[in-house]
Amino acid sequence: MAGILKNRNPLGLTSLNHVSRNCADLKKSVQFYETVLGFVPIKRPGSFDFDGAWLYHPFCRLGIHLLQAEKEEDMENAILAGINREINPRDDHISFQCEDIVQVENALRERNIKSTRRVVEEGGIMVDQLFFHDPDGFMIEICDCEKLPVEPLATSAAVTAATCSSLRRCSSLIKPVTTTIPMGY
Repeated sequence: MAGILKNRNPLGLTSLNHVSRNCADLKKSVQFYETVLGFVPIKRPGSFDFDGAWLYHPFCRLGIHLLQAEKEEDMENAILAGINREINPRDDHISFQCEDIVQVENALRERNIKSTRRVVEEGGIMVDQLFFHDPDGFMIEICDCEKLPVEPLATSAAVTAATCSSLRRCSSLIKPVTTTIPMGY
């Protein structure tokens, strides 16, 4: 099994550490990520020669590194991107799992944050999604996607089991999917 896992993780990755975002107004973005999403500021190395802030979400165990846009042109573009931008769920985005989608929707409404709600159905399972923008127009999704089982596309149940064995709850959700790969692929 160890050999199978080694081939599935050749770089030895363990988790997503952080997402980095350029922003037009660093203070405004820090306030948004703190008050809306619950991130907390953490110490940032003093050797950086540019403005920024590091934030961490203790429940998601994920960091967001916010960087002040360097050039005035970059700042203007970031501001324009965030103003009245259409919410398109297909835009690049980061997604967070939530406990209660209705609570999230109400909290966004109370803060006058425009959002779009979608429901996705897969095999009788209904998944709720909320999409909205941060102050610079970067898309954020909040969902209850955890309802969907993790179904690796693998031809071998052993590979599937080995790949998922380290994931929390994954072993109880494994449904091997047999795929046929066309010849000449």
